[in-house]
Amino acid sequence: MLRGIHKASSTWLGKWLMAAVMGLITISFAVWGIGDIFRGFGLNSAIKIGHTEISTDQFRDYYSDRLQQIGRRLGRSLTPEQARSLGLDQQALRQLIAETTLDEQAKALGLAISENDIVRRITGDPTFRGANGQFDRARFEDVIREAGYTEARFVAEQRNVLLRREIAESISGQIRVPVAAMTAVDEFQNEKRNIEYLLLGQAQAGDIAAPTPEVLNKYFEERKVLFRAPEYRKITLMPLSPTDVAKPDQVSDADARKFYDEHKSNYGTPERRDVHQIVFPKPEEASAAREKIAKGTSFADIAKERGLKPSDVDLGLVAKSAIINPAAADAAFSLKAGDVSQPIKSTFGMVLLQVGKIDPGTQKSYADVAQSIKQGIAESRARNTISDLRDKFEDERAAGSTLAEAAKKLGIKFRTIEAIDRSGRGPDGKPVPNLPKAPDVVAAAFASDVGVDNDPLPIPAGGYIWFDVGGITPAHDRTLAEVKTEVEAHWRNDEIAKRLKAKTDEMLGKLKSGTAMAQLATESGLTMQTATGLQRNANDGFVPPKVVATVFRTPKGDAGSSDGAKPTERAVFRVTDVAEPTFDPASDQGKKIAATLQSSYADDIIGAYLGKLENEFGVTMNQAAVNQVIGAGTSN
Repeated sequence: MLRGIHKASSTWLGKWLMAAVMGLITISFAVWGIGDIFRGFGLNSAIKIGHTEISTDQFRDYYSDRLQQIGRRLGRSLTPEQARSLGLDQQALRQLIAETTLDEQAKALGLAISENDIVRRITGDPTFRGANGQFDRARFEDVIREAGYTEARFVAEQRNVLLRREIAESISGQIRVPVAAMTAVDEFQNEKRNIEYLLLGQAQAGDIAAPTPEVLNKYFEERKVLFRAPEYRKITLMPLSPTDVAKPDQVSDADARKFYDEHKSNYGTPERRDVHQIVFPKPEEASAAREKIAKGTSFADIAKERGLKPSDVDLGLVAKSAIINPAAADAAFSLKAGDVSQPIKSTFGMVLLQVGKIDPGTQKSYADVAQSIKQGIAESRARNTISDLRDKFEDERAAGSTLAEAAKKLGIKFRTIEAIDRSGRGPDGKPVPNLPKAPDVVAAAFASDVGVDNDPLPIPAGGYIWFDVGGITPAHDRTLAEVKTEVEAHWRNDEIAKRLKAKTDEMLGKLKSGTAMAQLATESGLTMQTATGLQRNANDGFVPPKVVATVFRTPKGDAGSSDGAKPTERAVFRVTDVAEPTFDPASDQGKKIAATLQSSYADDIIGAYLGKLENEFGVTMNQAAVNQVIGAGTSN
């Protein structure tokens, strides 16, 4: 679904990036068409939807944010060319149009969201919780900053998200899913089949003599492209991250201890208490109840006298921070287990508290975490060092130094890889060890050239990685002599596959003529195997997936054959039974299917609704301005 609706139905950060860009908006434009609504207009605006004009700069910021967010998720930066090749430019454009259209509708309907609702949404989001399970202001600021938001902008975005959600749910929240549709999905997912089968391998192919030079040469010439040497590049890498620069041994115990004392709650779990509470509207009622308790009446009996159920007085096992009233919190965490407090004034009246079970919580000592604290402080300090080193490094490069020369001058570690292909493998065919997982420096190096002064790639954890391309060995054809062992292995596997195909075709003919699988097994010197309860897209661990897929295309009682898990493996089988599931809409499975279909139907309905709104509000676009932002050529 579109980003706002998807974000509003889950945590804002976790799921919307690729799913949101690829989902509902695509459906919307597939239904209503995109070409007819775009017409050129003023030079200062990129897009106009209803009364809202989106400037070229606004669209540039929006598009840049989308690419950066997706890049962070992918672990590498995206060039404009890569973004266009993936269709992300049009996806982002459609997403922006859909969001703005819903924002226009919210204005037209006079919808609004209170500040309290927004605060509750943000403080209740698990993304922003600290180690103690509570909302952590510092974590909130770090997370939204990492995502490219200021606080004001993030809060404004949340307001728009909630309003979009209200509109979407108003038109799609009560969809009834036809039982026939749910039954069909259930049947596809949960139909089970039993088979008897024979699995053939290299042994059944018989002895295969070595190919003659003429045969091998012909095989090689017909498939020469399979054995080409890939392009290799010589690259130099220089990573510069807080971890690389950090010097934890230079962090004093005094600084680390201070940090520990200020963030002590992050290094353990808080004490929790089982707290019960009775609220009295009048102080004298609370005092009278406390006197009864002092004379022997139980806390539970007082609750019963007031017509309260156990659930009405049980606050659960809570931390002190979860009790809103400070006086009540102090009292609850000063009582012994089983004790009852004196009357306490709270927001809702006078209360009596009783404490049951006490969970003391845990607390790691300073000694337990000193080293990790020092490492964290050192990395934090190193960020300033990185900025200084980056500037000095760029100065050296500007003065004409190569990456390696500049790194040596500044005492920064670097690494040169003599030859690496696009897949990250060396000439020996093995992966080059210790390559950074993010960013994708190999892809960046293959998008560059020798002698190019490349921009550094940001490291997700902070810092940069610089790279240079020192040389290129073009892809080229290899001679048979260079790859003879590899060619012989391919030829042999192909020969085995041909023989097994011929053998299983012969066996299949016998099965269809009435020969029993057990008899066929005896004749072939194989062991007949059986498998029960096979399901589509489910691996039982024994029957190869290709065989399972073929089984579900074969009617009950019929025989079939299929490739196995390897090129040198093949199976012949008969479907002995088909068990169709009995669908129960009230079961957990039924509810799950209903929810999935409901979401799909909602996408269709919201897509149609968006198309209608876009037609009503009017959508116009300055194609030249949009092309300028996405890096495409100007349309004629």
